[in-house]
Amino acid sequence: MKIAILSCFPPFRGGISQFNTSLYQELSKEHTVRAYNFKRQYPEFLFPGKTQYIEDGTRPPFEAVPVLDTANPFSYIRTARTISAWRPDLLLMRYWMPYFAPSQGYVARHMPSGCKVISILDNVIPHERHFWDGPLTRYYLGGHDGFVVLCNAVRDDLLHIRPDARHIVSPHPIYSNFGDSIPQAQARAELGLAQDKKTLLFFGLIREYKGLDILLEAFSALDSSYQLLIGGEAYGSFERYQKLIDCSPNRERIHLFNRFISDSEVARFFCASDLCVLPYRSATQSGISSIAYHFGLPMVTTAVGGLREMIGERGTGLVTEEVSAEAVRGTVERYFSDPAIRTRCVEAIGKEKERLSWGRFCSNLIDFYNTL
Repeated sequence: MKIAILSCFPPFRGGISQFNTSLYQELSKEHTVRAYNFKRQYPEFLFPGKTQYIEDGTRPPFEAVPVLDTANPFSYIRTARTISAWRPDLLLMRYWMPYFAPSQGYVARHMPSGCKVISILDNVIPHERHFWDGPLTRYYLGGHDGFVVLCNAVRDDLLHIRPDARHIVSPHPIYSNFGDSIPQAQARAELGLAQDKKTLLFFGLIREYKGLDILLEAFSALDSSYQLLIGGEAYGSFERYQKLIDCSPNRERIHLFNRFISDSEVARFFCASDLCVLPYRSATQSGISSIAYHFGLPMVTTAVGGLREMIGERGTGLVTEEVSAEAVRGTVERYFSDPAIRTRCVEAIGKEKERLSWGRFCSNLIDFYNTL
């Protein structure tokens, strides 16, 4: 089967690009796959981070044709024609925010009749909402034959907007592109951490909905046996978080790496840590949990979106009763109060690593395609 994937690939950075690379590589084992990359993902003035690109210029280990400029409508036409000329049986796209609805929605609606269009939906309703989200999302969804959603929360959002949508729920596979684990003592030494502290990790892009401020407030109430490791670039101002750090009685035990963490560094952060904390105010699923699974790191998360489903119900971590600093602090302390909790979580992660393989995800996708 001929499969086209239209989304972002390296040199664009981030979890979506990493996901697409792994998806391409797995599908290529049994199908003829062609990757169509963005020429421009966002105009620079719309991008809140420092750069959209992997700074070492890394490219994927396959050709990814740069074709779609999301800010140029003439590019939408060229992209649809380019993909159509290859005559794929299936076009796969990713959707995580309404900004991409006009460009990718146009392409979806202009595929030849023999091509099915499936979108993998990270989000249907964005974390940071605007009045135009609804019309753009409806336009995008209307051009598809089917959808793959990564958790039940996204499925519910999809069916709220498009009740007749044909879909499957197939959880986020585990990232495997960050290398092997390294000894915890080595990872802590390389990051300048104390060797004898219970180490909490906040990892990934720092955005308001991810609740770093909640974790900083919770950490301020923990005793001196804890240290906090923060790895990730702030999207927008970091000022409010810096004030919380400066005012924290535990500020000397907060280790901040406010920058994009390259793939080669990820193992250090996860292997140095005892517990990954996801103090989100809202969520669907989290790619961070997939990285934590890869490194066998249990989690504490708030009960929002699909996180209870992905972590609490699978036994790979603990879920707070509410979204608050007090609840996060109490749940962290409960985790460390009983070594048996860690044992159970690590065992559950091992089972999830078998269930959440890229092979199973792609098999589910192809089976779904065959029903359309």
